[in-house]
Amino acid sequence: MTVALLLCAAAVMSLPVHRRRLVKTVAARPLPRVPAEALVVLGVVTCGVLAGIPVGVAVAAVGATLQVRRRRRRESRCREDELKDLVTGLDTVISELEVGAHPAAACESAARECAVPTVFAGAAARARLGGSAADAFADAAGRCSVEIGRVGAVWRVAEAHGLALAVLLDAVRFDLLGRRRFARRTEASLAGARATAAVLAALPLVGVGLGQMMGASPFTVLLGGGLGGMLLMIGAALVCAGLLWTDAITAKVTS
Repeated sequence: MTVALLLCAAAVMSLPVHRRRLVKTVAARPLPRVPAEALVVLGVVTCGVLAGIPVGVAVAAVGATLQVRRRRRRESRCREDELKDLVTGLDTVISELEVGAHPAAACESAARECAVPTVFAGAAARARLGGSAADAFADAAGRCSVEIGRVGAVWRVAEAHGLALAVLLDAVRFDLLGRRRFARRTEASLAGARATAAVLAALPLVGVGLGQMMGASPFTVLLGGGLGGMLLMIGAALVCAGLLWTDAITAKVTS
């Protein structure tokens, strides 16, 4: 009976129509993506059950530290992308204003050009309704709210005093480009410090590995509970604190 069912299933799958329909169904329903936090929790629980509470605590500290550093790097990349989009939008607005376009039309063109058009679309809508586009920039929230707020302040000054808006926005764009160049140079100069911190954080693992090769059996001590488990938790906490402290120091330099 089982063989017959398998043969029938193979025959159905061999039909082109059913095979294409199955492929479309699988493609339309991709596998859900497991969050990194869930994987960390699963690893901590597994290590705690199999190797004991000290190992679970150490794994939890290391996993949380890696997750925090990964999130900070992602936030930094997203902020850099938003700054790039802001500069692109300002380029479009300045170009439109220089050829005599209305500020609302210039903001609409910028909203079509940049990848994050929310701010420029809101400014265009306010200008079309008779309001001030500067309010849309001043009320913006997000990773680049400070930079967008500068655009709103300059826009308000131009409206209040009748100054050339394109010239003032070009000054803001030049300032943003200078700040981005300075931030990139600072990040490049701090690469050596970050590499040194990573090497120092990995040195305890190298020492434990060398001790294991020499026959001192440090893994037996660290994974055996008692004093060794306490040393494992303290060592993992100190390594994680060192990495986070290094990130905090470098963040103050680049901010």
